[in-house]
Amino acid sequence: MLTWTRPILALGLALGLAACGYSPGTRALTGGMLGAGAGAGISALSGGKPATGALIGGGVGALGGALTAP
Repeated sequence: MLTWTRPILALGLALGLAACGYSPGTRALTGGMLGAGAGAGISALSGGKPATGALIGGGVGALGGALTAP
């Protein structure tokens, strides 16, 4: 049960930060943080390396945040 606690808490914190931002820069930053947290959590749960998941998720989240409208 303890192995599920940290990723779920990290995801909850990232989701709370995801609502911030009106400019493309702040949306890219918050999207990157959300993506990094989600990528690390998913990677850890699936048996992969959390750092790799965080890098991939952070990149995708930052790109998505920068390209979306407020």
